[in-house]
Amino acid sequence: MHPEASADLESLDATLTTVEKVVDLDELRRRIDELEMQASDPDLWNNQDHAQKVTSELSHAQAELRRVTELRSRLDDLPVLYELAESEEGDALTAAVADADAERVDLRKDIEAMEVKTMLAGEYDPREALVNIRSGAGGVDAADWAQMLMRMYIRWAEQHDHSVEVYDTSYAEEAGLKSATFAIKAPYMYGTLSVEQGTHRLVRISPFDNQGRRQTSFAEVEVLPVVETTDHIDIDENDLRVDVYRSSGPGGQSVNTTDSAVRLTHVPTGIVVTCQNEKSQLQNKAAAMRVLQAKLLERKRLEERAQMDALKSDTGASWGNQMRSYVLHPYQMVKDLRTNVESNNPSAVLDGDLDQFIEAGIRWRMDENA
Repeated sequence: MHPEASADLESLDATLTTVEKVVDLDELRRRIDELEMQASDPDLWNNQDHAQKVTSELSHAQAELRRVTELRSRLDDLPVLYELAESEEGDALTAAVADADAERVDLRKDIEAMEVKTMLAGEYDPREALVNIRSGAGGVDAADWAQMLMRMYIRWAEQHDHSVEVYDTSYAEEAGLKSATFAIKAPYMYGTLSVEQGTHRLVRISPFDNQGRRQTSFAEVEVLPVVETTDHIDIDENDLRVDVYRSSGPGGQSVNTTDSAVRLTHVPTGIVVTCQNEKSQLQNKAAAMRVLQAKLLERKRLEERAQMDALKSDTGASWGNQMRSYVLHPYQMVKDLRTNVESNNPSAVLDGDLDQFIEAGIRWRMDENA
């Protein structure tokens, strides 16, 4: 085996060994056994919320164990691949070594991606994520941009088999969205996606400008941890103003003949939350309460940090600061302004190919907080 390949395998082994220690495979197997026992309880589905949480956690734990054990198996197989390659001659030798090298490159990428997951050790990192997108400066182009971003995150979630629940979509008059709120329902989604928080900038030839001029648009992405029962976020009904109205679709058209959409205003803080995607007013109010609780939890978290004199944004990017730029004209590029990670394929990124940006963001955040 070439000395470079041998040294790389040693490095990969050290990284994977660290990952295995952090994941704690014995504890993970014990937890899977415990969750499997709960999942087999015939009374489990008497409480649907609890049942979904158990099955989701079990699925995530099984997938994590499978990923780590498969990485170890692939790493153990690599020296054998090189040995078999070296038994070949001529063109066959060259091709076999190239195959082994390609597997080594792929394995490094997969081990480093797994290593990034072990960096999610924040208090709320294991939570599901609540994503709120708002159009900023740029008129109809910004509203269209907000809708493109929503599609990008939902496509990313679908590619990773994470379920998405849309709570609210507030459509703009001409096209696109004024705002949208949705949950990505899988463990560690808050820790993973919180690095996406900030202002996203789009530069393109506007499809809404009849003179074909270039337009710069902005949209803001907010990521919150989903509230759990242990959080003790109590909301006094007297502090709430509840307004009901008719759900509206694109272009202002009514999508419901009853006043089922709900707007909650938390009077002490001025926080306003809307939900119109459920079928009934009761369901919309319950969904809006979940979003309001998440916003109040985030507010409480930031206040506690301020009291400890350690207020430091998770993303290092305040709402006014751009964190990523997407350029479709005059050239094609997506660039993260914190990590300097770039892609020359914006269409793939907008189709949900976000992993390289998210992983770099998590590493960047860890370095910033070190």
